[in-house]
This record gives sequence, structure tokens and C-alpha cells, in this order.
Amino acid sequence: MPEPFKQTNESYLHIEEWQKRNPKLHVGFTTRNGGLSQPPFDTLNCGLHVQDQYDQIIANREILANHLSIPLKNWVAGEQTHQTMVKMVHSEDKGKGAASYQSSIKKTDGLITKERGILCTAFFADCVPLFFYDPVSEYIGIAHAGWKGSVNRIGEQMVQELQAVGVNPADLLVAIGPCISQQYYEVDENVIGHLTTHDKKKTVLSRENNRYLLDLKQLNVEILLQCGVLRNNIGVTNYCTFQDHLLFFSHRRDKGNTGRMLGFIGFTT
Repeated sequence: MPEPFKQTNESYLHIEEWQKRNPKLHVGFTTRNGGLSQPPFDTLNCGLHVQDQYDQIIANREILANHLSIPLKNWVAGEQTHQTMVKMVHSEDKGKGAASYQSSIKKTDGLITKERGILCTAFFADCVPLFFYDPVSEYIGIAHAGWKGSVNRIGEQMVQELQAVGVNPADLLVAIGPCISQQYYEVDENVIGHLTTHDKKKTVLSRENNRYLLDLKQLNVEILLQCGVLRNNIGVTNYCTFQDHLLFFSHRRDKGNTGRMLGFIGFTT
């Protein structure tokens, strides 16, 4: 399948096909470029929970806000605790997590809305960004899926929450964004032990000394398929955060001392 994420700006990739369906939809994933932060957060670090200078992080977020025409005061972010809590976002949530990490929606890794003028955001440096768009109901969502969120099936939780408000999984478009690829993601039995036999067969390569290579992208594809999302409606990126060092931060490659990319989805008014 073709690459769903297109780059026409140094600071972010966007899901071109979705935006063609609805020109008011802004959905994508930032790069590490075009910002103000200094090494090792150079240059477009968007994460407030790393040891970067606060004023530069906010300036970086404002750069993106200007590109998207959705002001920073209308952004919403979850706390991201590697769990599976999903929050339905409304206008009164605008600004939560936008200018301070402490104001983020607590214990939340997934956001859903259909209201205009809100930008749902999440932050990444190897974990899997999951983007959701139902062109029928116009519900949208984003989830942060690290290995814990993935094996605990936050993708399934997102689909269930969308079903609860009337979304048909067969109508859902889902995109799996830039994250660490299988060849660079070695894990131990503690991680693999959470998987079903089916998912192990589809996503795990064994190595020596009880070490394994886990395909987080494919794991989330398998979970979505099991929830009724159609394979033709799932776009999977070829980008790898570990490998593409000129484009992305990587927690594993950079040994934890690095910035964060921002995944975003929202409608302008």
C-alpha cells in the first residue's frame, strides 16, 4: 500500500488522502526539524515532559499552530501513562495539556472528538501513533500506543469507544504513524508474554537468549482487524523513528535523551 504520510513542510508529515476527503481536517505527525530547541532536543521538540527549555517548547508548538491555523489554546493532550484510557473531548477541554504538562487529561492515552476547532494531540519518540477518522460521522481520534498500550490493546479500546457513539468499524479509516520498526525493537519474554498465540505468529521474530523482535505496527494492524476495521482502510507508514535520524527523535536510539514528535488531528471551524 502507498505511504499514507506525505511531507510538504519540513516540520510535519500529513495524511494527504484524509485531508482530500475533508479540507478542514488537519492530521499528521511532526518531524524534528524547523524549531528552536537546542541539542539534544534539536530542533522541533514538542514535548513538555523532557528537560528542554519551556519557552522554546511553547515557541515550537506555536510554529505548528500557525501552520495548522488551530491556536495553541485550542489544543488538548492526555497525560500519557502507557495505559488504555480513552477520553471523549469537548470544547470545555480546550487548553488541557497545551501549555503545561500538569494540565494534561490525567491517565489518558487516547482522545476522541467530533467538535470543530479542537486539536487532539499526543507525543512520541518510538511509540506508535494511531489516527482514527470516520468520514461518515466525522468522529476523529488519536492514541499513543507504546508496547504496553499495544499489548493491552488501546486500539481496540478506541474502536469500542467510537462504536459506543455510533461509529461502524467498517467505515473507520485508521493510520499507523511513524514509530520504531521491528528490526530495531528488541524485547524480552516479559513483553512477548502478553501476546496471544495468533499475534505472536504475526508479529514476533525469535532471537538468541530469550530475546525477540516485535513488530509494533503489525501488532496494531492485527488488533484493528480483530475489531472489524477493514484492511483496506488501515494505512501503515514505512517511516521508522529509530532509522530516520534526520527526521525523527528516537528514545531508544538516543538513549532516552531526546525530544518528542507530536501527532495531531482536528477540524478547523
